[in-house]
Amino acid sequence: MPEPVDFHDFVAARRKRLLRSAWLLTGDWAAAEDLVQTALVRCYPHWRRIATDNPDAYVRRTLFNTYASWRRRRWHGELSTADLPQQPAEGDQYAAADERHRLLSALDRLPARQRATLVLRYFEDLSERDTAVALDCSVGTVKSQTAKALAHLRTSGVLLDPHQENEVAHD
Repeated sequence: MPEPVDFHDFVAARRKRLLRSAWLLTGDWAAAEDLVQTALVRCYPHWRRIATDNPDAYVRRTLFNTYASWRRRRWHGELSTADLPQQPAEGDQYAAADERHRLLSALDRLPARQRATLVLRYFEDLSERDTAVALDCSVGTVKSQTAKALAHLRTSGVLLDPHQENEVAHD
């Protein structure tokens, strides 16, 4: 079967964005590349139909469904060790990388649906309705999953709680 020209163009135009979304979901570049490749392989046989509708939404949904099915497996690959024994010094040039690592570690502890909701809402900048469509759920489910995920990030110390955020904003 010859490759549809528009499939190649679609992949070339959206590859980086799909990889970033996949990386936010998996926390690992190799796994992100595998996730994007698997999602695109699943879409390819149906591309003529997908291309006439909304290919971005279809591929995004396939990406998140594939991620969710991977998370349901018993084994998730290698797990990183506990936190490093030393905290970075004030003004440390690696502090931003450490903060990203903390955020990714906290995201990794979220259930798949909550993590996908945060990625779609805050990284992909989708509305609650568009997120609900991508995840095949109700807007209420998106709201509750987002609230639960943000609460988890706050209790893990990655995000400030709303009262602290207001205090910091007024200082």
